[in-house]
Amino acid sequence: MRTIQFREAICEAMSEEMRNDESIYLMGEEVAEYNGAYKASKGMLAEFGAKRVIDTPIAELGFTGIAVGSAMNGCRPIVEYMTFNFCLVGIDQIINNAAKMRQMTGGQFNVPIVFRGPTASAGQLGATHSQALENWFANTPGLKVVVPSTVYDAKGLLKAAIRDNDPVIFMESEQMYGDKGEVPDGEYVIPIGVADIKRPGTDVTIVSFGKIIKEAHIAAEELAKEGISCEIIDLRTVRPMDYETILTSVKKTNRLVVLEEAWPFASVASEITYIVQERAFDFLDAPIQRITTADTPAPYSPVLLKEWLPNADDVIKAVKKVMYK
Repeated sequence: MRTIQFREAICEAMSEEMRNDESIYLMGEEVAEYNGAYKASKGMLAEFGAKRVIDTPIAELGFTGIAVGSAMNGCRPIVEYMTFNFCLVGIDQIINNAAKMRQMTGGQFNVPIVFRGPTASAGQLGATHSQALENWFANTPGLKVVVPSTVYDAKGLLKAAIRDNDPVIFMESEQMYGDKGEVPDGEYVIPIGVADIKRPGTDVTIVSFGKIIKEAHIAAEELAKEGISCEIIDLRTVRPMDYETILTSVKKTNRLVVLEEAWPFASVASEITYIVQERAFDFLDAPIQRITTADTPAPYSPVLLKEWLPNADDVIKAVKKVMYK
């Protein structure tokens, strides 16, 4: 095993796949000459050249459409958005073309494409640069949605996403690119649609994904000091969702807390809550607790932003509530 940064894991995954398949290319703003806005494509222009690592204008609608068209004609593009907030300019190409083309052509066209970049908040970036849009894309049949929280998961899942023959939304975090973690020296791939139990426990299940899961780990450490054992499940993939891992855990712990960095209405947490009450209602010893951001646009003020975001204290309170403590 060796220790690398999150950005290096992303770069390694893309580079390894591009060495094995000449139909793969990377396209986006500042991915080439600048080595990526977050240095996640460092050295790739020098290795693969300007035909496969392509700097684009600030025109998400245009280059997203180019990528979809090229995917229908034998290429396997990786599209990087400087933030998924900016992909809204080109979301018509993602939702109405990439996600639907396979069905609308009766299976004649696959769209093997990865849309990747950071999601959710990253400090004082204001309301329009701080949105978590996982549930938007997960609501769309035809798209797979991956949100890794560790360096190891990021590399293995990105390789799987690049190899997938359907469009994959791969969501990262600006605040995680410097995170360090261990990865194997050899190749490995993590299958899409499989959750991971990051911390085994017996008293309560906590389900989360992406960078906000760090707050669950902080909370679990504090709760352990009080004798409360938390099982933490990292979804890793929002769609397709690994319901069975969640249900098996809930049937063991009989309590569920869902932590998500997104607005509460029609959230991923809402979907999980519905599935658990439908399939494991008789196993629940307490109502499910959902922790999300406040139901407002993200504030710029650091004081308000701290209140807006979920944190470890919120998790501790939710866990104690389902434990009736």
